[in-house]
Amino acid sequence: MAELTTKLKEYRAKTGMKQGELAELVGVRRETIIRLEKGQYNPSLKLAMDIARIFGTTVEELFSFEE
Repeated sequence: MAELTTKLKEYRAKTGMKQGELAELVGVRRETIIRLEKGQYNPSLKLAMDIARIFGTTVEELFSFEE
């Protein structure tokens, strides 16, 4: 089964953004960002696009599925 991998934590660290700040910007709870970073939550397309837009990158750069 494919497993979600993410570079979200790296991008957040580069900008010095806290989990709570990102959560507020995209309209989710901080716990959602924590689960995203751990690969425990598959984001909706809208959420993935909103996060990518904040970091000025693509969804494909932030999120991928690996076998």
